[in-house]
Amino acid sequence: MHYSHLTLQIIAWLIALAWVFKFLEAARGLPTISNLLDPEHNLTPAGNPSLVVIVPGRNEAAGIAACLQSLVDQDLERLQILAVNDRSTDQTGAVMAAFAAAHPAKLTALTITELPAGWLGKTHAMSLAAHQAIEHHAPDYLLFTDADIVFAPQILRRSLAYAVKTGADHLVTMPTTLAKSFGEAMLLSFMQVISNFGVRLWRVSDPRAHDTIGVGAFNLIRTSAYLQLGGFQAIPMEIVEDMAIAQRIKRAGFRQRAAFAPGAVAVHWAAGVSGILNGLTKNIFAVFRFRPWLLLAAALGLALFCIAPICFLVPAATRIPALVALASVAGLYALNSRTNPVSPWYAVLFPISAALIVYSMLRSMIVTLAHSGVTWRGTFYPLADLRKQTGQPRTETDKHG
Repeated sequence: MHYSHLTLQIIAWLIALAWVFKFLEAARGLPTISNLLDPEHNLTPAGNPSLVVIVPGRNEAAGIAACLQSLVDQDLERLQILAVNDRSTDQTGAVMAAFAAAHPAKLTALTITELPAGWLGKTHAMSLAAHQAIEHHAPDYLLFTDADIVFAPQILRRSLAYAVKTGADHLVTMPTTLAKSFGEAMLLSFMQVISNFGVRLWRVSDPRAHDTIGVGAFNLIRTSAYLQLGGFQAIPMEIVEDMAIAQRIKRAGFRQRAAFAPGAVAVHWAAGVSGILNGLTKNIFAVFRFRPWLLLAAALGLALFCIAPICFLVPAATRIPALVALASVAGLYALNSRTNPVSPWYAVLFPISAALIVYSMLRSMIVTLAHSGVTWRGTFYPLADLRKQTGQPRTETDKHG
């Protein structure tokens, strides 16, 4: 056998075995994650703890009313809501003010007119609201969420009861991403499957595992843990603040949990393929701490593991491992479809989705480097300032813009 053919066979089998391992691992681990919609979780939180929900919003007039209404309708007894209008130029502030007037005992609206230097808008809004919540309400728990989330009426009570029962200092009730088009479903299902390589949800609760999860839609944190970590004041320029605070929580030795609740924490993440790709352009380079070599390595790995198996179908020598890999991928799609309303048949489009995500990764890096920064929620943040958050040295490009 020619050496090049042998090398391709080895690569093909290594990729196949990696996918088989991930499928078997997920098949065993995912069913162990609690589903908070099961009857056993229909509980009142022990000790009747208090909760403040913090909802920052900038130009969210299209969805903020549905979000706030779903929070007002919660059946949790000791609940307060802080809605933060972060420099909006639309009717977001007016909607928040109307809800505060209609529900003065439960909901308070805050308005931010200026962004201090050294802060991202969202982290500043959440930090400010958390400070006010702690000062005025002294809650046992804080829930940080987004202005486009819609909550089922019992989910805060069930989530808080689960956090108390398991002793969690940080709980993520996994959101359900709603797909309103074919392209959205294709990309969202791919991201759910490929996330198995980044974090094993069933290992989040293991203090020995590196796995951690933070999701902007539902970060429930014990107030004492939040204060001990320094809150968002410790990460003021962190674009992926949900992941960053989760990592800090795990490293500090606090207890983390993740749970499912299909449909109970719902979000329409972005409109269409272009909306999703544009969203990734803003934040995906930040996931790799603005390190080009790290993003390029990840993009290469994604192409190798997700696109190469299709190419390996052509040569007879690599066809069997290619089929094994693709069968495992299909299995992961089927597993994820149990908790997300996306058909497993989208596995057929797996390599197309991978190519689009690789494109978005490269685009995120190129756009960020070309502009020497990121524009987010209408504000430009220089790359030099963003890199300070990650502890990286400034480059000559950063210094001269």
